[in-house]
Amino acid sequence: MKVGLFIPCYIDQFYPQVGIATLQLLQKLGCEVEYPQGQTCCGQPMANSGYEHLTHQCNSLFIRNFADYDYIVGPSGSCVLHIKEHLHDPAAESTATHIRQRIYELTEFLTDVLKVENLPARFPCKVGLHQSCHGQRGLALSQMSELVAAPFSKPEKLLRMVEGVELVPLDRQDECCGFGGTFCVAEEAVSVKMGKDRVADHVKHGATVITGTDVSCLMHLEGILRRQHAGVKVMHIAEILNQNIHEQAKS
Repeated sequence: MKVGLFIPCYIDQFYPQVGIATLQLLQKLGCEVEYPQGQTCCGQPMANSGYEHLTHQCNSLFIRNFADYDYIVGPSGSCVLHIKEHLHDPAAESTATHIRQRIYELTEFLTDVLKVENLPARFPCKVGLHQSCHGQRGLALSQMSELVAAPFSKPEKLLRMVEGVELVPLDRQDECCGFGGTFCVAEEAVSVKMGKDRVADHVKHGATVITGTDVSCLMHLEGILRRQHAGVKVMHIAEILNQNIHEQAKS
């Protein structure tokens, strides 16, 4: 299958290793992956700030870049959700519809499309999983704890395939970290307090690494961890799933 790799701006600018890990992981799992060189911002920051009417050029550019792929995959639940719900272009609406139906967050793509049941990866660490709001409540990557329904978590399912990973329990497993895009700018004090509470839950249970599907949330938590000198790392889930997968697959 032909996959278009969608890398959001903040990953491109601040966490390029996440984009590289995503590319390598998809290739090792048998996908033909291309990175459209002309891609830029998906328009989510403008839309979140109330200026969605100014994102038309972002939409038309996204459509031009990703129109010809069987699937579009991105390592960011929030950006993928934005495209899935807000990509429209009167001049190319049928193509926009095709893209909305074919864009996937990375872990969703691995579990729902590739049907991955085994990963020859190894990562011997105590890991805390942060389940970001957009992924959980928008893309249904995991069950919301307030619902009386069977629990599930697509990121957790994949992490449990990785040899050596010890997932730590959390008191509040689906609590918001407080990032919220422009919320962390408009409501800085509230955002920081929420982030400190989220960090404390992971630290309390002995996590040495905090992972998740959204680098934006992890970036927020990383800033707090650094200021606290907590000694806890943050890693996007693609980086963990990609650990040693190539070497072990050959052996």
